[in-house]
Amino acid sequence: MEKNNETLHTLRHSTSHVLAQAVQKLFPAAKLAIGPATDEGFYYDFDMTDGHTFTQEDFEKIEAEMKNIVKQNLTFEKVYVEDVDKQIAEFKAQGEIYKAELLEEHRNDNPTLYVTKDKDGNALFNDLCAGPHVPNTSYIKGNAFKLLKVAGAYWRGNEKNKMLQRIYATAYWNKEDLQAYLTMLEEAEKRDHRKLGTQLDLFSTREEMGGGLVLWHPNLATVREQIENYWREEHRKRGYVIVNTPQIAKSTLWEISGHMDHYKENMFFVQKDEDSDAQFVVKPMNCPFHILIYQANRHSYRSLPLRMAELGTVYRKEKSGALSGLTRVQGFTQDDAHIFCTPEQLVDEINGVIDFVADTMKIFNMEFEVELSTRPESFVGEIENWNKAEAGLKEAMERRGMKYDINEGDGAFYGPKIDFKIKDAIGRTWQCATIQLDFNLPARFDIKYQDKDGQLKTPLMLHRVIFGSMERFHGILIEHYAGAFPTWLAPTQVAIVPISNDKHTDFAEAVYKKMREAGIRANLDDRSESMNYKIRESLQDKKIPYVCVIGDREIEQNAVAVRARGIGQVGTFSVDEFISKVLEETKTRANESFAKAQAK
Repeated sequence: MEKNNETLHTLRHSTSHVLAQAVQKLFPAAKLAIGPATDEGFYYDFDMTDGHTFTQEDFEKIEAEMKNIVKQNLTFEKVYVEDVDKQIAEFKAQGEIYKAELLEEHRNDNPTLYVTKDKDGNALFNDLCAGPHVPNTSYIKGNAFKLLKVAGAYWRGNEKNKMLQRIYATAYWNKEDLQAYLTMLEEAEKRDHRKLGTQLDLFSTREEMGGGLVLWHPNLATVREQIENYWREEHRKRGYVIVNTPQIAKSTLWEISGHMDHYKENMFFVQKDEDSDAQFVVKPMNCPFHILIYQANRHSYRSLPLRMAELGTVYRKEKSGALSGLTRVQGFTQDDAHIFCTPEQLVDEINGVIDFVADTMKIFNMEFEVELSTRPESFVGEIENWNKAEAGLKEAMERRGMKYDINEGDGAFYGPKIDFKIKDAIGRTWQCATIQLDFNLPARFDIKYQDKDGQLKTPLMLHRVIFGSMERFHGILIEHYAGAFPTWLAPTQVAIVPISNDKHTDFAEAVYKKMREAGIRANLDDRSESMNYKIRESLQDKKIPYVCVIGDREIEQNAVAVRARGIGQVGTFSVDEFISKVLEETKTRANESFAKAQAK
């Protein structure tokens, strides 16, 4: 077997079976649920029928037993279940109720077991599984897997079912790759936006408000303001019109759109009053509103494409266990846009969005990968239109020579999509931007344009976001920058520190006022703390890009002594020169400070 990234999934799936085998040997009361491989490793869910809770000490014992199993060079053998009823009865007799349930569900899918055998052909362990697996355990290196953490997980993700214990782990082909991953996890822990959110006073969530609803504190609201300014500026440059739409609408609108049939479980409902039968829905999507705006006027082929954008706040139900900081919430603002165009304009419009994504991510020093998601099992519309939609998205990417992966069956219920997975500073990927082609909604709302031949035709509709949601993207940015935002985004760009409050505060205050009048987000730190403490706190703890120190010499020279975050002393600049440099850095939305460039 070739050892590459594609077969890594198989290695991890096989290691999950070794984990299950080790757990059941050490903890006979453990019953097996599921143990799939993931993009970053694998997990296995266990029902500890004796009430035992896994600990870190257990992890050491389990890992030791896994290494012992691996050393035995056991083979993985695929066995077809010939008598499903007999196997279900056997699972139940063993107390393996979860395997029995799964087998019953897949009885008509030609189910298989994977049996682990020793060199004499004796079966030591089996698991209901479709595979594939590595040929034998010698492929699994004892120094290249690691148990990471344990968490609660409801059986089949349903809160009405029993809570199981999920052991998360990972495996690689060699110890070097494992160590690189563990180092990345350590760095990710330091960058956790939830911890930095408290440390830097960026945001909070409160139980009394409800889960997944975010309070943006002034610091992060300032960051958001800069990004929204960029968003509006760029959209106008690229020919978009900006709109605003309501937060609620009658359920009738969502019946027309099809969301009531395909998205109802994720929607919040509001009863207008006791005497009314009218039911309202809190907006989960912006698209139906944009279609209503389109309908308000007549359109010809000459007025297309129509690019309509909105920073629209929406609300979607999420399970409480899935909520996490800014990256998984119930109320969020999408940087949403919908493009109405003719078939002839489609490929150019898709490429225009791709350019927009590329230009935007370059500002944040982020690269991205692309994935085409195709028709899911539950979909609306004609298959012929789906095929045309997928072909159009492929053509747009292939025309520009863009590499992309295909994610079969992961499209939205109303159309296929292109997903952009951006890569952050420590190599993790996040799904943010997306382009979704929709034949369905234009037909359901019966929107038209008059073509050059005088005929009324249905326009194509592109759904599009650049950031995805403002909440999620800001969570990603906090971790990407480790809270140390570049100057153009930083909540406070400059801290002004007088050496002596008695002698230097008046001049420091004059410098502070001049910076504020110039548009710089400055802070005058005239507390009675020592100068070194204030400098260290500003640069290291608060992660402010610049500190301007003011003493006798600076007053004499009408200057500031500049220290930069991550660099230290930079030099002395006239007040006007320093202001000019900070304004230029802000205007160009530079990722790198002038001090760092100067130090090079």
